[in-house]
Order: sequence, then C-alpha cells, then structure tokens
Amino acid sequence: MDERATSVQVTEPAGGTALTGGRSVVALLGVGLASGFFAGLFGIGGGLIIVPALVVLLAMDQRRAVGTSLVAILPAILVSVGSYAVGGGVDWRAGLLLAVGAVTGAQIGVRVLLTVPRRAVQWGFVALTVVMVVQLVLTVPDRGQDLVLDPVRIAGLVALGLFAGVLSSLLGIGGGGVVVPALMLVFGVGDLVAKGASLVMMVPGVLSGLTANLRRRNVDVRAGAVVGAASLLTSPLGAWTAHAIPPRAAAVLFAAFLAVIGTTMARQALRRTPTTPGSAPASTR
Repeated sequence: MDERATSVQVTEPAGGTALTGGRSVVALLGVGLASGFFAGLFGIGGGLIIVPALVVLLAMDQRRAVGTSLVAILPAILVSVGSYAVGGGVDWRAGLLLAVGAVTGAQIGVRVLLTVPRRAVQWGFVALTVVMVVQLVLTVPDRGQDLVLDPVRIAGLVALGLFAGVLSSLLGIGGGGVVVPALMLVFGVGDLVAKGASLVMMVPGVLSGLTANLRRRNVDVRAGAVVGAASLLTSPLGAWTAHAIPPRAAAVLFAAFLAVIGTTMARQALRRTPTTPGSAPASTR
C-alpha cells in the first residue's frame, strides 16, 4: 500500500500542512534522541539538529520548523537543568542574570537587524568562533571552579547574556554556543557550571518564542511533541556523560561543536543570495 495514502496529518491547517507516516515518526524519534543527548552534553537547545530535520522530514518551511522546534526543545532543556542541578552543576544566580541580559538583547537585536547587514555579523561570529575553538583546545578547564559574584561579574554576566540575545536575533542561533565557552574562558568557571547556567538562561527565551509562535499558529504541535518526548529519554544521559568525561575531553568536544557551527555560518555567509538589512533570520537555538 502507498505510504502516502496512509499518512496522518500532524499540523494545523494555518501556515501550511505537513504529512507524516510511520517512517517519518521513527525518524522524528531519532531526531529527538539525538537532540536531547546533545542538549544535555553541551548545555544547548538542540535547534541546530531539530530545525534542519523538520525541514527535510516534514517539508516544513524554515520559520515553521523553528516554531515547532521550540516545542521539542523546552522539555529537553528543563530535564537537562534538573539533571545538572542534581549533580550540583547549576548556578541559579548566574543563569538568571544571563537570562535578564538575553531577553533584553533579543529585543535590541531585532532593532539592530534593521540597520546591520547580516553577512557582516555572520563573518564576525565566525571569527569569534575561531578564537573560542583555539582557546578551548589550548585551555585545560578547572571543573571545580565556581563563580564568585561581585558587582563587576554581575554586570559582566548581564552583558554576556545581552550579547547572546543580540546574536540570537541577528543570526538565529541560541546562546549556549557563546555563553558556555565565555563562562569558561572569561569568567573561569567549570564546564559543568557553565552548561547548567546556559540551560537556565535559555528557558525564558524558549517560552517567549513558543508563546509568540503558538499565537501565530506557526507550530506543528504533534511533530514537536514526538521529538520532545524522545529527547526526554536522552537529555539526562547527555548530562550524565558531561559529568562523566574528563574536563579536557569535554572542552575538546565543545570546540568541535563550535567548529561545526562556525563552518555552517561561514557557508551561509558565502552563499550568493543577497543579505540586506532587515531580513530576519529564524532562530534555531
């Protein structure tokens, strides 16, 4: 029997429809397992995996895929935060200070987007990524180092969150790829504390983005729920792996992750499609 004839509609009519059969559901489960593991391992959202997969598997347009990914990302982030908290790897004060800056920065980024060419920002981010990769490879992290808050560090955390929020709006990336290495390299905290704080920072932004996309009916709730349910199984495993591997190995793995992001951003910047001010990217967190 033709699989297309037995497919099940999993999205609301508004904004386009996506059909999925048994094989696609299995594929979505696989995407959730992978994204959940990396969310726990690196302290990120997982949108860099989920969004392209939704575009390919369900033929979603980019913005609808981003909205749907927020449904899937939220459970993984919350479970990962819990896993890091159990292991003592969450500095709630740092996470909340970062979140204050990130929410504000996202709004600033929307306005900056109207005047700054996106391609220039992309190349700036690629250069920043190269610096962070080199530093992570050359630096041996001190996992036992906690964050001592004073007025200077408090202001620095808010500023870091602000920077991550601006980049989120300008480039459509989540803050974890910037915040985690910055906390390690600039603030000198251990990798586990950095990842835990990054996850806490992302919760308000994901909730805000999900609410906005739900109002616009820009979300395939069922597809997102399938991915999110699967991610619940592996995000604790990713967090456990982050605790289990040596700090040096964790730093090298994160450097490799950043290299992938930087390479992807460079390829986008090299495309011949014009990039004009005001063309908003879709956030992949």
